[in-house]
Amino acid sequence: MTPTLHASEVADIGLAGHGEGLCDWSAQSMPILARIRERYAVEKPFQGKRIAIAVHITTETANLALTLRAGGAEVFLCASNVRTTNDAVAAYAARQGVYVYGIQGEDRETYSTHCHHVLDARPHLVIDDGADLTGLLHGARSDAASDVIAGLEETTAGIQRIRSLEADGLLRYPVVAVNEARTKHLFDNRYGTGQSTMDAILRLTNTLVAGSRVVVAGYGMCGKGVAARARGMGADVLVTEVDHVRALEAVMDGYRVMEMDRAAELGDIFITVTSNKNVLGAEHFARMPDGALVCNSGHFDVEIDVPALRAAALKHTQPRPGIDQYTLADGRRINLLSAGEVVNLAAAEGNPATLMDMSFTNQVLGCEYLLKNAADLDRRVHTLPADIDNEVAHLKLQTLGVDIDTLSEEQFAYLHSWDQGSA
Repeated sequence: MTPTLHASEVADIGLAGHGEGLCDWSAQSMPILARIRERYAVEKPFQGKRIAIAVHITTETANLALTLRAGGAEVFLCASNVRTTNDAVAAYAARQGVYVYGIQGEDRETYSTHCHHVLDARPHLVIDDGADLTGLLHGARSDAASDVIAGLEETTAGIQRIRSLEADGLLRYPVVAVNEARTKHLFDNRYGTGQSTMDAILRLTNTLVAGSRVVVAGYGMCGKGVAARARGMGADVLVTEVDHVRALEAVMDGYRVMEMDRAAELGDIFITVTSNKNVLGAEHFARMPDGALVCNSGHFDVEIDVPALRAAALKHTQPRPGIDQYTLADGRRINLLSAGEVVNLAAAEGNPATLMDMSFTNQVLGCEYLLKNAADLDRRVHTLPADIDNEVAHLKLQTLGVDIDTLSEEQFAYLHSWDQGSA
């Protein structure tokens, strides 16, 4: 079937000049991606290929898209959340020849239309963030799946969805779980999400974190980062978990671990990072102290049961931009940040470019790897090859001016032997 190419749909193409400055600023902190772009401009590994991207439209994402375009690809970009598009960045990327479909605060219908516009291009590769495109390709837009060679997924939440497709025997093409690369989850998820989440809370509320009780729901890599940054700012951090090993790890890291029912009575600030739904529900709102701040830093807006909070409220006000204050029957006020959407992108600028440099280098090198090897890969979720992961770390250390030791021949032989013990 012939691809349908829709013109870009952005808020205001006149914002492109401002967007260029923003993207240039982040590019200064993305030297690995810059090196790859220089190589791609010569080699053109994606010539004749169409690549679909559904990722938060930030400065870092624009640099990702422009790197792929430098490699010869036609690139089609839509947002992966209704609140996480930077309109100036979207305009700049569109001006540079990327097909962009994203407007800050677009409604759900428009968001869906934009996802379909990307798939109308009948992409060969799909870079997903939350698996919305992947879900469509295995459902309502299965017509476009026949052109897809392979996919890549950026988030924990998206990998969960794709592994469900794999488990049911429905996955139609191989997918690389970029989120599972060490140079992604150990840095982007942990250091990036931790910093950007606290940044968003401070931007919205100007609250004092020191001395407050911060409840972190979920102790995966993102939760670890949020907990560490909150503790670093002087908070008393409480962790809730459903996984025994992660809960034990949180205890050993020095946090108080308990059930959410109990934590709900103690917390001043609540942050969900679980990739699950209704982690905070009506039973928890009923226990929270007056003035509690509630936010989500997981990918989807289902972690907080916002309809239940609205139903319990007698009054709704907006005391500050980005804050919905719900007054309950007993007079307690619950403050919901960014409507329960992913707060670090809806209210701040997402993870720093220095970290996204590694994550998005994984994406572009993953695309290159898949074009060469997809025909030999099973239709399942794959990890990014270790040599790519290691190369990204090596390049990052180089850009930071850090040198490390190398194994001698004797050391290498010892580590790879079975007969050199103490006996």
